[in-house]
Amino acid sequence: MSRVIVNSTPLIALSIVGRLDLLRTMFDEVIVADSVYQETVMQGQGKPGANELERADWIQVRIPHAQSALPPALLGLDPGELDTILLAQELQADWVLIDEKLGRRVAQALGVPVQGTLGILLAAYHTAQLTREDAEAAVRTLRHSTVRLSSQLLDWFIVQLDREE
Repeated sequence: MSRVIVNSTPLIALSIVGRLDLLRTMFDEVIVADSVYQETVMQGQGKPGANELERADWIQVRIPHAQSALPPALLGLDPGELDTILLAQELQADWVLIDEKLGRRVAQALGVPVQGTLGILLAAYHTAQLTREDAEAAVRTLRHSTVRLSSQLLDWFIVQLDREE
């Protein structure tokens, strides 16, 4: 059984490109921290991802049992990122999806396997859930959205697509 814990930015990004469903097809369990749900759905009403996450009855919402001894801001994380990492550790997730650089570094330092939105799109391409054209179109859509992608990351994505051909 594969389990993934997802932070807000990948949820929003996959919603923007209309492919939140990839999480359901790629993982047996998709879990978000309650703080991520609150941030995305309640505080994000009317913004990308809010309606999609609220309607996704296949996504489980959980509160981590463990609490950090340090406040999230002291670590440079927002509460959702910290809860996502804590849940990933607690539930021994196969992956944690975080796009923010600091959140990824903290998760990796704690031994949590990390992936991001582009990694999910790439995995979907590798497993024939997306065509190359679909993957490239998704990245173009993200590039013109509120989601920030560095040109370095975009170049990496194209190189990875080319490796499989």
